[in-house]
Amino acid sequence: MMTPEELERKKKKEEKAKEKELKKLKAAEKAAKFKQQQQSDSSSASKKKKNSSRRDASAVDDNPLDYEDPPTDFGQKKLLSAQMAKQYNPTVVEKSWYAWWEKSGYFVADANSSKPPFVIVLPPPNVTGALHIGHALTAAIEDTIIRFKRMSGFNALWVPGVDHAGIATQVVVEKKLMRDHHLTRHDLGREKFVTEVWKWKEEHGSTILKQLRRLGASLDWSRECFTMDDKRSRAVVEEFNRLYKEGLIYRDIRLINWDCTLRTAISDVEVDYVDIKERKLLTVPGNKEPVEFGVLTSFAYPLEGDLGEIVVATTRLETMLGDTAVAIHPEDPRYSHLHGKFAIHPFNGRKLPIICDAILVDRNFGTGAVKITPAHDPNDFDVGKRHDLEFINIFTDDGKINSLGSEFAGMPRFEAREAVKEALQKKGLYRGAKTNEMRLGLSSRSNDVVEPMIKPQWFVNCQSMAKQALEVAMDGEIPRLEFIPKQYLAEWKRWLENIRDWCISRQLWWGHRIPAWYVTLDDDEMKEIGSYHDHWVVARNEEDALAEASQKFSGKRFQMIQDPDVLDTWFSSGLFPLSVLGWPDDTDDLRAFYPTSVLETGHDILFFWVARMVMLGIKLGGDVPFRKVYLHPMIRDAHGRKMSKSLGNVVDPLEVINGVSLEGLHKRLEEDALRFALVSYTAQSDKINLDILRVVGYRQWCNKLWNAVRFAMSKLDTDYTPPLTLPLEAMPLSCKWILSVLNKAIFKTVSAMNSLEFSDAASTVYSWWQYQFCDVFIEAIKPYFSGDGSTFAAERTSAQDTLWVCLDNGLRLLHPFMPFVTEELWQRLPPARGHTRKESIMVSEYPKVEDAWKNEEVEYEMDLIESTVKCLRSLRAKVLGKQKNERLPAFAFCLNEDISKVITSYQLEILTLATLSSMKVLLSVKDAPPAGCAFENVNENLAVYLQAEGKVDAEAELEKMRNKMDEMQKQQEKLEKMISASGYKEKVPSHIQDENAEKLTKLFQEMEFFKKESERLEAEKSTKQ
Repeated sequence: MMTPEELERKKKKEEKAKEKELKKLKAAEKAAKFKQQQQSDSSSASKKKKNSSRRDASAVDDNPLDYEDPPTDFGQKKLLSAQMAKQYNPTVVEKSWYAWWEKSGYFVADANSSKPPFVIVLPPPNVTGALHIGHALTAAIEDTIIRFKRMSGFNALWVPGVDHAGIATQVVVEKKLMRDHHLTRHDLGREKFVTEVWKWKEEHGSTILKQLRRLGASLDWSRECFTMDDKRSRAVVEEFNRLYKEGLIYRDIRLINWDCTLRTAISDVEVDYVDIKERKLLTVPGNKEPVEFGVLTSFAYPLEGDLGEIVVATTRLETMLGDTAVAIHPEDPRYSHLHGKFAIHPFNGRKLPIICDAILVDRNFGTGAVKITPAHDPNDFDVGKRHDLEFINIFTDDGKINSLGSEFAGMPRFEAREAVKEALQKKGLYRGAKTNEMRLGLSSRSNDVVEPMIKPQWFVNCQSMAKQALEVAMDGEIPRLEFIPKQYLAEWKRWLENIRDWCISRQLWWGHRIPAWYVTLDDDEMKEIGSYHDHWVVARNEEDALAEASQKFSGKRFQMIQDPDVLDTWFSSGLFPLSVLGWPDDTDDLRAFYPTSVLETGHDILFFWVARMVMLGIKLGGDVPFRKVYLHPMIRDAHGRKMSKSLGNVVDPLEVINGVSLEGLHKRLEEDALRFALVSYTAQSDKINLDILRVVGYRQWCNKLWNAVRFAMSKLDTDYTPPLTLPLEAMPLSCKWILSVLNKAIFKTVSAMNSLEFSDAASTVYSWWQYQFCDVFIEAIKPYFSGDGSTFAAERTSAQDTLWVCLDNGLRLLHPFMPFVTEELWQRLPPARGHTRKESIMVSEYPKVEDAWKNEEVEYEMDLIESTVKCLRSLRAKVLGKQKNERLPAFAFCLNEDISKVITSYQLEILTLATLSSMKVLLSVKDAPPAGCAFENVNENLAVYLQAEGKVDAEAELEKMRNKMDEMQKQQEKLEKMISASGYKEKVPSHIQDENAEKLTKLFQEMEFFKKESERLEAEKSTKQ
């Protein structure tokens, strides 16, 4: 008597056997229908020929206007043509949709919504900017995220803004003034010049935002801001005041990067470094002759008391005019007698102390003596602080030698370099020059050589804020701040641990003027602004400053003037995630949307912008400004070279969109193709090697997508209405399969998008549309729609319903990547029965996994079918050559019954996809392989044969098999050697051992099959001879 468990197992086994038998019967029925249909088709061939002239006549009667979209008023929903255009035209498809989306308010987030927030702040492009390929990458990635989150049920906010770009904008307007009116800003005066900059901003400042609209960026334009608008300006003043009151902003005399052409301090990020390997002449702005760099000049300082001389060397000879010491190593025996002695400056008689400094001096380098210019060199500045040296600035703001430069006063610095050399030669102190490798800092704004200069400036003490910014990224397993890719966390740590105080003063007229006023007392001895550190007052406005000064200097008469300098642009952009949401006011937006969700930007500004936002966000906003930092790669050309005008490889995205390009970009491209290409590239680590041919490829793919949807729509009757649910059990296997792989694509895409793995997400969507829906499913269901209409009636209905479900889900899946073409195609789909769908695809629901669609068994079977079809197609190509349309009979030789049943179940799909006239399924236990056929092995259990009388070269087939057997023999020996190695069972994980054992078994089976087939072919060959 059987136990209950055994009875249950028996029952399940019987049910499975019945199910397999049912499949077999259905497959046989389908094959019979297909055969009947083929006969019907051939008998009606003559009728078709007779009807062709009628069709040609009707084609002539086709009204071209049916394929043209009617005119649509700006901001209204696009009116579509009565018929889908026969070819995809991006110019036609992409017009009108954006204006309608924007006018409909689809981009606007609601601060009072109950949906979970998802917030991105657009890295504010410079007001001077036009869209370049880097901006396009940022927009493509961020719009993909925001559209995905919006469709996934989030209250999605993407905030647009523009940066006032202090130096860049001032330079542009100054050049325009000189070009148009031959005037400098000094000719106009500060107030009139700033008015001119505002005029320029109003005329040109929105250019890049208009261009972002072209790319389809779904930014919330109702929240658009400018870093110098009233709200943002008030936030910057509040930021300065709060940090000053906490003692984090202070004024000091420090070494800064000075641009002599622009006459302003510049930030580290605005300095481009050039490595000079040998002597090189460079053109320097303001200099009549090129200047030689890469030269190390040696000269001698006379020593006091007739002690001889000490030789030093420098690459900047003119700076010796500001030398205030000579440093030696305390343990250098050559100079032990000079400790506490002095050198004498040859041009001004200044006594230069000989100081001992083991930190700076390498006694094995050069002469072991180093000239010290504390006011013009970063290392010397530190030495000057350590030894309390005098700091002497020898330059004017425009790079000339000032009054402290003796007889060289008034000379431009590089002319002074030559003059100092000649004067040293006359005094007999010149000791020669040699080639010297060096790094030269150039201003990215003016291309002038950056001059380290000591200046009184405002600084931010970053130490405590940097510590907090580091802690939030390193804290525990789930840090409050996450970096993607993770590799940048190490750089974040290295930079924050070595942070220096931040110089925020800029000697410009365009920007946020520093909210600090200098008080000059009537009884002050020195009247120059900044002469006394304690005479500064910081306030929110002039009225408050006056009140504070009156209290601070009670009873004294004074004059008060605001600092003429402006703040570093990064000081305002560092506040951006707070200021765009209304800080310092307690706004609805600030409560609903801070902290933001993701910051997406280039890794090149990780420190100059990202770090400052994090520091200021924690300090002023009480929390990190965003939870994740996604750093996209930098774009290079296809050969990995940096994009550069001199190389002629810069790509303007609008040229891609408009069809003007490198080599004409082959054909006109469009927003969707460019966006998809850029997002697909994000897997390339820290650099994107942009190949324009890939963009062209996606343009062509858009056309394939269009044609696939057009075909599918042609199979949906004019009165077709899709059902709300699908009768999965009764559906053909191909329909079950496409729904199962669609389900898997949805799961993978959603997972990848949530992990910010955009390239994986794009690849998954593309693969489903291209390789499964277009290449397989559409081809597999074509027989259902040909013939007299009754042969495959049930299958046709299932195929129609599946087509609709695939189009609806597939287009929604693709929409965040390609918004324009998906909206156009989705609008043509009929709505489901009894269901009111959303007005636009962009506010519809993103596809979700449907458990009922999952069918691993059908997926496994279809993988086998695809491999079978691939082998048959390969055989057809070899056998038929150019006669590709000829259909040949085929055989599937199965080594076990399970494989035989699968192949039998999918006979119709194989016949269709492999373009066969017939296919017979053979089982090795009762059938022999067919003779006179070309053959291909699918796997260890299945081989396919194509009947091609007189076209099979037996010797060639045998040679192919011998090569295959040799290859398999090598694989087999390699595996056997690995398995028999000592320690294999102990060291190799059990699952790997199982996999290797399975591989070996398969190799044995395939080898055995090839041996038998080889013997058969040899025998066949002998018989013919």
